[in-house]
Amino acid sequence: MWRSLHQGGSVRRSRAPARVAYLFAALAAIVVWGVAPDTAEARKYPKIFGSIELPSKNLKKFPKWLDMVGRWKGGAACESDTCTTKGWQGLIDGLQGKDRLTQIKEVNKLLNSKKYIIDMKNWGLEDYWATPYQFLRKNGDCEDYAIAKFMVLKALGVPMEDMRVVALQDLNLGVGHAVLVVYDGDSPLLLDNQIKTVVPANTVKHYQPVYSINEDGWWLHRR
Repeated sequence: MWRSLHQGGSVRRSRAPARVAYLFAALAAIVVWGVAPDTAEARKYPKIFGSIELPSKNLKKFPKWLDMVGRWKGGAACESDTCTTKGWQGLIDGLQGKDRLTQIKEVNKLLNSKKYIIDMKNWGLEDYWATPYQFLRKNGDCEDYAIAKFMVLKALGVPMEDMRVVALQDLNLGVGHAVLVVYDGDSPLLLDNQIKTVVPANTVKHYQPVYSINEDGWWLHRR
């Protein structure tokens, strides 16, 4: 599958079949194996892209997400060909004390400056979810941008429950994609490596969310 990637004003075409397939295979497995979302949620957040959301705390069917979180929490400092902490603390320190919206915009801008590289070229694997330290060293693809933004904002004090990595379908391009959505009050904001600036998520009409996820749970999205 070919997908168009817009980053910093330029458009690239990249082959990423298995990574896109994983985003939707995870959902298919959940449906087939009968893991039903929960019916209650502590706080009601505004809908993302106008979808109906069904929450669940069961993350067991998302092994690549759990593997990345586990490696990140293991988080020993690393300086190697595949991992670096260089630049991480400076990024955090440079944004400490600023208001949330400024932090969101700056994190999006800084991490969008990283180069897009498909997993097969980067890791020799068809689909790999990198930690932020790995992303700093080797760049990455769409979910790697979203994960790095999530973890930087979490380190800056943005509550985890106010953020989700969203797997979605780009209806214009007919391909899978992943982004970060951050709630600033009751406004869901879109942090997307295909869009240069932060925009209100619900102004983007060609994105159809499939599921969203954070460290606490996941949400099935339906039209």
